[in-house]
Amino acid sequence: MSVREGVPALLSTGTLCAALLLTGCAVTAPSVPVVPAVTVPAAGDARPEPAHPGAPGQRAPAPRLPGIGPVTQALVPDGTTQALVVTGATADSSSSTATLYERGPEGPWTLTGGPWPAHNALRGWTSDHSAGDLRTPIGVFRLGDAGGRLPDPGARLPYDQDEQFAISGTGFGGEPLEGSFDHVIAIDYNRVPGRTPLDKERPLGDGKGGGVWIHVDHGGPTQACVALDRESLRDLLRALDPVREPVVVMGPAPELVL
Repeated sequence: MSVREGVPALLSTGTLCAALLLTGCAVTAPSVPVVPAVTVPAAGDARPEPAHPGAPGQRAPAPRLPGIGPVTQALVPDGTTQALVVTGATADSSSSTATLYERGPEGPWTLTGGPWPAHNALRGWTSDHSAGDLRTPIGVFRLGDAGGRLPDPGARLPYDQDEQFAISGTGFGGEPLEGSFDHVIAIDYNRVPGRTPLDKERPLGDGKGGGVWIHVDHGGPTQACVALDRESLRDLLRALDPVREPVVVMGPAPELVL
C-alpha cells in the first residue's frame, strides 16, 4: 500500500517513519499518497485533451503502445522510448498488471519487462486525484527519481538511500508494511522532479495529494501508489534509463484504450 500522500492525515493504523515525512503511499487504515503529470492541468487531471492531429507543424504520431488509445498516447512525450504501462480491469479495481515497453527511434514498442502482477489504491483509479481519496491517479507521468531504505540495487535513475524510508504498521488487510519502501520510484504527480522521493513540495497544493510511488508490494491495496513484487521492482529499477525519458502510463484498461 502506499504511504505518503497527505502526510499527517495519511497514516492511520501503523506508524510509518517515512510516511510522516512523505505524502501518499503505503499506510494502514484509510489515508492516502504526487510535479504534475506530463501535461497535467492545475486541477490535477492527468488526461488533458491532446492537440488536434491536423494541427499545423505537428509531427506524425509515434507508434502506439499496446493497449493504449490515441488520447492517452498523445500524452506520451515525443522523446520517450521507455514506458511502464500499469492497467487495472475496472475503475474500482485495486489489482493491476505492469508491463515495460521500449522502442527505437523509429521502431514499434516491444515488451522488455513483465507482465508483473501489481497492486494500486484500495478504491481503484481517478483522473482527478485528491489527498485521502484512496485512488491512484490516471495518466502519463515521468519517472526520474528513485530511493529506498536499502542500498541502490543498480538503478540508473538518481537513487537516494535513506533510513527515512523505513515504515511499520499494517495494511488494509492486516498485512505488515515493513519493507514496503526498501526500494521506491517516484511517480511525477504533484512533485518537483530531480529531488528525492522524500521531498514534500506539492506544486498543485497539498489537497491534490502527493508521494505517489512505485514501491515494494506488501500484499494488498495501497493508499495511491503502485506496488510490485520486490524482485520485479529491482528489475525495473535496473532497466529504467533516464536517457530514454521513461514514463508510467497508468489507469483502468477501459480508459487507457481511449
